[in-house]
Amino acid sequence: MSLTWRTIPTQLGVCKVNCKGLACLLVFTVSVCGSAPGMCPTACICASDIVSCTNKNLSRVPGNLYKCMKRLDLSYNKIGFLEPEWVPVLFEKLNTLIINHNSISSIITGSFSTTPNLKYLDLSSNSLKTLGSPVFQELRALEVLLLYNNQITQVDPSAFGGLYKLQKLYLSYNFLSHFPLDLYIGKHKLTDLVLLDVSFNHIQSMPIQRLSSVPAKHLSGIYLHGNPFYCDCVLHSMLIFWYQRHFSSVVDFKNEYTCSSRSDPRSYNKLPLLYNNFLNCSESTINSSFQAFGFIHDAQVGDRLIVHCDSRISDAGTHFVWVSPDNRLLEPDRETDNFKVFRNGSLEITDAQLDNSGLYSCIAINKKRLLNETIEVRINVSNFTVNRSHAHEAFNTAFTTLAACVASIVLVLLYLYLTPCPCQCKAKRRKRKQNQSSAHSSILNSTPPQELPADEKKASTGKRVVFLEPVHEPKHSQNGKVKLFPNDNIIAESILKTTRTKSDSDSVNSVFSDTPFMPST
Repeated sequence: MSLTWRTIPTQLGVCKVNCKGLACLLVFTVSVCGSAPGMCPTACICASDIVSCTNKNLSRVPGNLYKCMKRLDLSYNKIGFLEPEWVPVLFEKLNTLIINHNSISSIITGSFSTTPNLKYLDLSSNSLKTLGSPVFQELRALEVLLLYNNQITQVDPSAFGGLYKLQKLYLSYNFLSHFPLDLYIGKHKLTDLVLLDVSFNHIQSMPIQRLSSVPAKHLSGIYLHGNPFYCDCVLHSMLIFWYQRHFSSVVDFKNEYTCSSRSDPRSYNKLPLLYNNFLNCSESTINSSFQAFGFIHDAQVGDRLIVHCDSRISDAGTHFVWVSPDNRLLEPDRETDNFKVFRNGSLEITDAQLDNSGLYSCIAINKKRLLNETIEVRINVSNFTVNRSHAHEAFNTAFTTLAACVASIVLVLLYLYLTPCPCQCKAKRRKRKQNQSSAHSSILNSTPPQELPADEKKASTGKRVVFLEPVHEPKHSQNGKVKLFPNDNIIAESILKTTRTKSDSDSVNSVFSDTPFMPST
């Protein structure tokens, strides 16, 4: 096949044109961008592979757009919902689609089937309330998704299923009340997600314990500022840890992290979460949070311990080295004493000893990206035997104290409830004496006692007896003997009469016979 050349005269000279090559170029252009003359709609502005149709009251995409465009801007229009026909033709080269500031309230599955190669999708400032499952499954190449300033209250765990290359997700200024943990843990987790912005939502608490298992390269891109958090020591410890790790999400928005008391959540007095320890959090609570995030590791003597270097630049081409508390350099493939460093940055201590305790530094270096990061990890090695003996002694002391307290209580109870009452003892003694007095009186009195009135009988309950000493009358006729009884003209009479009153129950009437007792001759 022969080629024909034509000479075209110009002001600068003669130019030869290959007609066959020109025809081929024209066919290629038509096949790519279409053959219709009106490739740019009148309502849009076209610049090379960029088409801008902003603020034109459009409710759907114009049908005569050329297929070779890479960026389409449909912001500030009246698009109400997305369905499979809202983009009429297939746009394989389109990688950026901007649909912000419309009235989009729902997205139906299959809406992006004609734009499968999108890398940037902006759906911000619309009226979306929920994200069902799965609405973005066709966008396998999507890297950035903007959904901020909507009315989203709930996100289905599988709503972002299939977005295996998604790196940045913006969900700020919505109505989310729970942190979307399924993006990091679970069946539909996004392994390449390095930025999640959920700032200025309605999140009041965080799943910190479960979040602690997320690698640092993901944690460093979580933006939480502007949420109405409850004041909590664990949350405070997590944010302090992130601040010490120099996460830009905390360092750049330090003043935006505030909290309120649970007793008064609507209070206008917001407390700063990152300024000093105003919550009076205990050291154990802070340390437990640091342990959960891998900042503190505990081990016993003789244990095998593996500590990971949780760096944000732990991608291919990153070199790791460790520095021990005594400033020894620990490198991969070089065993030093009981230390070993793996190529993925993990440090192994084969036989932990007490002198291995201290602050270790992991240095991650990426020469291609010109990045480096230093992570400090504290390792505490303790002796289990010593700790157990101390614990045993403490238990013995506590048990002894408790036993002494119980014994003291028992003794007090015995004293209060089992000791005889003194009043009862006195009453028994008084009754016994009264019986003895009655017996003596019956012996000394030869005549029966006079009958007393009934009221006096009741009052007379005892008698008092007085014994008279024998009178000594030394006479010569008696040779100094004691005269037991006097003569008839001497009457030995002793009558003790005590007037008994009603108020004195202890007074006793003693009555003796008037007839003297004479011995028989």
